[in-house]
Amino acid sequence: MSQTDTTPEDEIEDSTAPLIEHLAELRNRLIRSVIAFVIGMVICFSVGGHILDFLLVPIENTMRALGNPNPVMQYTAPQEYFFTLIRISMVGGLMLSFPVIAYHLWRFVAPGLYRNEKDAFLPFLVASPLLFLAGASFAHFVVVPLAMAFFLGFADLPSFVGALVTNSGDVAEAVTDSGIDIVFNGKVNESLDITLKMIVAFGLCFQLPVLLTLMGKAGLATAHGLRATRKYAVVGILTVAALVTPPDVTTQVILFTVVYGLYEVSIFLVARVERQRNERLRAEGLLDDEDDDDFFDTDEDEK
Repeated sequence: MSQTDTTPEDEIEDSTAPLIEHLAELRNRLIRSVIAFVIGMVICFSVGGHILDFLLVPIENTMRALGNPNPVMQYTAPQEYFFTLIRISMVGGLMLSFPVIAYHLWRFVAPGLYRNEKDAFLPFLVASPLLFLAGASFAHFVVVPLAMAFFLGFADLPSFVGALVTNSGDVAEAVTDSGIDIVFNGKVNESLDITLKMIVAFGLCFQLPVLLTLMGKAGLATAHGLRATRKYAVVGILTVAALVTPPDVTTQVILFTVVYGLYEVSIFLVARVERQRNERLRAEGLLDDEDDDDFFDTDEDEK
């Protein structure tokens, strides 16, 4: 038998060996990523109280602005505060460990990419966490304070809340002539839930340029198609704004303006990607100038 003759069993063994090596590498990188996540989670849990104070700053400032000089938050179950810190630690641990996770993801997929694909994929891997951080910061410092001001504006925040016990230990009675005081006694986990949902929602919305530009590089989206579906995008963005924000027109308008601006930026980035790809194809002699002009002549098609 010549050296070129192979049996089906040999072909199966040759194809199985690389697969096992890839699976082993994937397992090792997943283990390292999980270890990095656990370490980040432990670090965040050790300073969980400070992180919680930072996340509750919007509601604290709102309560003080509405006339409560001593904001108080409570929890009603023995385990509630502990699991609140666990939730904070999980989100914070994921953020701290993301560079490590992204590094192992890159090292796993990079050997299977061409040079131009590596140059295209790496910038998005860096831009994604930065855009998420920008969205989270926008939610925490702009949107959440507006949401808290809207919700707490319907409740009374009397100045004596948190000071119902006198120095002698007697309970001070709040005397009212008539009616019932509707006061806000905030729970830590429920107030934090609103903040985390806003942070995650805006962080994901800010990923829109990365997602659409990657789809443009993969040929799944075009600038012409994004321009043609602009009116549907407006409806979709308005729907998202109504779902993830309180029924406050100001907050909804802010979210719509920001996300729609990101959509327009995405159109510009996708058009730039297409232009670069066509310039490369033209240099290689695979694209005519007439085809290029027809491809980018979108204004006439839309009319």
